[in-house]
Amino acid sequence: MILRMSKLFVRTLRDDPADAEVPSHRLLVRAGYVRRAAPGIYTWLPLGLRVLRNVEAIIREEMDAIGAQELQFPALLPREPYEATNRWTDYGDGIFRLKDRKGGDYLLGPTHEEMFTLAVKDMYSSYKDLPVWLYQIQNKYRDEARPRAGILRGREFVMKDSYSFDTTDEGLDASYAAHRAAYIKTFDRLGFDYVIVKATSGAMGGSRSEEFLASAEVGEDTYVRCSACDYAANVEAVAVRPPAAQSYDDVPAAHAEQTPDTPTIQTLVDVLNDKFPRDDRAWRAGDTLKNVMVMLKHPDGSREPLAIGLPGDREVDQKRLEGQLEPIEVEPMDEAEMAKHPALVKGYIGAGVLGEESRSGIRYLVDPRVVEGTRWVTGADVSGQHVIDLVAGRDFTPDGTVEAAEVRDGDPCPNCEDGSLQTARGIEMGHIFQLGRLYAEALDLKVLDENGKLVTVTMGSYGIGVSRAVAAIAEGNHDELGLVWPREIAPADVHLVATGKDPDVYAAAERIAADLSKAGVDVIFDDRPTKVSPGVKFKDAELIGVPTIAVVGRGLADDGTIEVKDRRSGERENVALADVVRHLTSLVKG
Repeated sequence: MILRMSKLFVRTLRDDPADAEVPSHRLLVRAGYVRRAAPGIYTWLPLGLRVLRNVEAIIREEMDAIGAQELQFPALLPREPYEATNRWTDYGDGIFRLKDRKGGDYLLGPTHEEMFTLAVKDMYSSYKDLPVWLYQIQNKYRDEARPRAGILRGREFVMKDSYSFDTTDEGLDASYAAHRAAYIKTFDRLGFDYVIVKATSGAMGGSRSEEFLASAEVGEDTYVRCSACDYAANVEAVAVRPPAAQSYDDVPAAHAEQTPDTPTIQTLVDVLNDKFPRDDRAWRAGDTLKNVMVMLKHPDGSREPLAIGLPGDREVDQKRLEGQLEPIEVEPMDEAEMAKHPALVKGYIGAGVLGEESRSGIRYLVDPRVVEGTRWVTGADVSGQHVIDLVAGRDFTPDGTVEAAEVRDGDPCPNCEDGSLQTARGIEMGHIFQLGRLYAEALDLKVLDENGKLVTVTMGSYGIGVSRAVAAIAEGNHDELGLVWPREIAPADVHLVATGKDPDVYAAAERIAADLSKAGVDVIFDDRPTKVSPGVKFKDAELIGVPTIAVVGRGLADDGTIEVKDRRSGERENVALADVVRHLTSLVKG
């Protein structure tokens, strides 16, 4: 196959697009792989589509290798299955809903659990039919509130989703293990660094859950790794190891004190150590109990206030909190909402007015570190006052706990005694989790077991962001000149550049391109006329990022050689014209 630059539908840019925030977005637009059609919606141009199809081919090969079978559902889906699982409502504003001319409700598919479940229900009725593993590579649609970073976070994207169907939990474990192994092979081939981390299942539901994150500074996901063991988790899934309950026999009775002019935690700590010192040690920011007020927006549109209590040296991590509450959205409580709860004194909210059985009636969830016997300083529900020596379990009882506090470098590992956590950023590329019987129960997917008894099928779910993978690969494979594609992903094997004005150069390049194509080597051939300068051609070749660049130019006239450059290492070598096709073919095919 030969792609001629003189005919190729591509336009490279020298300047970054104004809305580009990350390297992959800048380079994929500049190199002519994608173009923005609308916020969060992109057109795949010929070069970009070739890369996308290469990613799909790798995924398809590894899924087929484990015996999964490909099908494809429509993107336009009826309301009824999603109503049965409550997700028509639970998705809130996150999906595109529409009506047909007869008034029927539809949505553009954000995910297809319901459709897979119904397909198996329609076709299978016996344990003898199972297990079965089905997958599709399909466009998905989600109404992202803040689409960003090009194809990394869009409203329309390509995803591989697959599902396993088993009659037993042991069968589900085996299906999960097979998909996990296939994912490792897939991501090893895609050509970027990644880490497998413990994760939450979010709105999908389910139990065991792992994410495959591409390591990237621009990633939206924060994950942690332990310095001593193999623990790794998305911060949303980190479970704080609570301290043991403490004796409070010697802790003084709680007492309210005047603490004016303490607008920050640090100013409060300074006043405490100056006027109300402890006998055992100095007060620290982590001894204060900060109560943060938020509003929960439920998928049905209803709103609910919530108080979150956490140590004063921590902030609420919005993503972490939303990960615990999904699909509920979380917003700060504004002044108007505060005014509806006169028991709340801004800046001095204490545990005394919080909880469903309290004066405010506001549900009160605390950090897992707030265990029985722990000693705190918090607001006294009176302006200018704090309560000192407030003991959990003695003086107040929250309604429950929530994992909402930020996770920081150096925090203790929840999995071992010796390790500490280190944070890093990543891009979510894949997510595998055990759905269990949630969707099968909702849609009545049952089969007869070996005893002739109806049993509910158990499911696993396994997703890969296909279009996002193109961006993730670009994030991990570029330099100051442009993209540097791994060979298995690149839009072509060789970028052949003809330079100068000598007709013999172009004739030789034509023969090389034709011979390479016959040998099964895909070529981008820059055959543009002499009015396009060599400098422009070289810059385009570096920007487009094909792994091997071959230049037919001055060397042909000087000593009958072609310059061959490795795009990644920058190494160059001169190869005789008679040997160049064989040499390039060996580079491509190993």
